[in-house]
Amino acid sequence: MADNRPIGVFDSGIGGLTVLREIISAVPGESTIYFGDDGRAPYGTKSHETIIKYALQDMMFLKSQNVKMIVIACNTASTHAYKALKEASDVPVIEVVVPGARASVKATRNGKIGIIATRATVASGLYESAVREEGKGIEGLEVISQACPMFVSLAEEGWWDDEVTLLTAQKYLEPLKKAGVDTVVLACTHYPLLANTISKVMGPGVTLINSGIAVAGDVKQILDKNGMRSDGSFVEHRFFTSDDPSIFENVAAPFLGRGLPKGTKKVAVDRYDTGDLL
Repeated sequence: MADNRPIGVFDSGIGGLTVLREIISAVPGESTIYFGDDGRAPYGTKSHETIIKYALQDMMFLKSQNVKMIVIACNTASTHAYKALKEASDVPVIEVVVPGARASVKATRNGKIGIIATRATVASGLYESAVREEGKGIEGLEVISQACPMFVSLAEEGWWDDEVTLLTAQKYLEPLKKAGVDTVVLACTHYPLLANTISKVMGPGVTLINSGIAVAGDVKQILDKNGMRSDGSFVEHRFFTSDDPSIFENVAAPFLGRGLPKGTKKVAVDRYDTGDLL
């Protein structure tokens, strides 16, 4: 029997649209609901406890929309809140860390992998641990993590190929260039929006890993394994934000394409009481 409930996706802002885009491409017959918590972004500068609280509220909103799966399209929320969300959810929960780590290990040629992320993701050490776990078979594996906190704001502003972004990237990425990495994990879903600039700084010999592609593959696999596919008779993509819908759509539309997002609505997720879930 077909399961026509939508797939729920959330992020601290528009960055998770890079994951949503890959999901729509991988399973075009599925409906989706996307929530961008722009009003409380960025998550990367928040405490561990606050990130968990926000992520639980995001999940509670999506659950109120009768979703059949929840995708944490945010590396910061994945590293800090995945365990809490998985324990509190009665539908499958997918995070972005392990798929990205797995893809980076497959891509590297010299065993030197760079991870660029928010301060909170870097501080957690969980992404680096995931890469090392996936890369156990690589002798002399080197993992270099670099926090790039301003990238989120630049992505949210729509300054994807701006001169300011280029100068910022040159500053942030210098340690990775000196280390000679041949693979860089974009360990924040906002960062693929800046991929052209990051690639320009790192050079043509460096592979950028967009975990959204790997996540979309996991979504498809779980849907098939659990018999949760939609029959494709009605496909709808709905969007919500905790900030101004028009600002959200103006920034997001050029990247997402397909005439999306549209009809975005504002929702106050902070009204959800996380109670005993924390």
